[in-house]
Amino acid sequence: MFELLTARFWPQNINLRALWDKAQGDHPIIADFGLDPYYLLQAIALASRKAPSCKRSDVLNLTAVDINEWWDRVVWGMAAGFGILRDDCKVMLPKWLPYQTMLAPLAAVLARKGALKTPEAGVHREKLKRWFWCAVYGQAYESSPNSQAAKDVTELDVWLSGGAAPESVAGVRFDPQSLRDVTPRQRAIYRGTICLVLGSGTGARDFHTLAAITGKLMDQEGIDDHHVFPDDYLAKVKGVTQSRTRDCVLNRTLIDRTTNQMISNRAPSDYLTEIRNTDGFPFDEVIGSHSLPVGDTSPLFSDDFEAFLGWRQERLWQEIKRVTGLVSASDLEALESA
Repeated sequence: MFELLTARFWPQNINLRALWDKAQGDHPIIADFGLDPYYLLQAIALASRKAPSCKRSDVLNLTAVDINEWWDRVVWGMAAGFGILRDDCKVMLPKWLPYQTMLAPLAAVLARKGALKTPEAGVHREKLKRWFWCAVYGQAYESSPNSQAAKDVTELDVWLSGGAAPESVAGVRFDPQSLRDVTPRQRAIYRGTICLVLGSGTGARDFHTLAAITGKLMDQEGIDDHHVFPDDYLAKVKGVTQSRTRDCVLNRTLIDRTTNQMISNRAPSDYLTEIRNTDGFPFDEVIGSHSLPVGDTSPLFSDDFEAFLGWRQERLWQEIKRVTGLVSASDLEALESA
């Protein structure tokens, strides 16, 4: 699509390829996240129309006037949006972005509002953060993402101007019990929860270097999502037969390559005691930074997997309520069957 429009606009003295190269050079964060330039064109389609829409036909019908008027503004909006996702929502690398399809509406809304020089900019940022988390946990972009994007641009515009919150925010529902079924296969909520852990409290710290985990550190230290209770240990020692339970997001956190090799298939009480006995290691601070239980009564030290799942479910539910504004859980199965 991008190449097609590049060829179409060439006779009109618009070099989309050059514009794209300049956008990545001016805003390295766009290149860092490996953005598909098609999302910029979708964002222009959303931002430039009174009735936002970003279907394939809308992108194909973009005009030279649309590109000239909106390209720079949307590029700025995309870079600003990535900044919010990385710095505030802790989406440190492209692999942890819950929905690529959220990028176009985020950039379009920011492009429409522009770079404000007043405290209102901070108000907008807080609202967009809440929208991100509500869309993740409400799974708003799981189906019909183009229609959802158009709806959100219209409703976010109203909300940022002091009106009612979008339906994706006001109508969000979540059942924390469902975290027990969320594995890497449920990509949006799984990725979002890993990012949520990264941003909880003072920020998750690396078990090896003790530094706050960043995208750069992830690459340097081989930090990735791994089991807290090792998979092999749960299957062979604890008799947990369902891989979904062993792999659920409650049993995962970001662990560096060196530490993960040390953990191997050992019981948590075994490998954590070794870590805790390391002279000078701030054990409670580092373990707690991953929203994991500490103290003598921690189920990690009694190797009580079920108690651990219950503890972490409640801990992460508190974080989900904090970022979404939810105050109570919903029994989604009951709502669906009603």
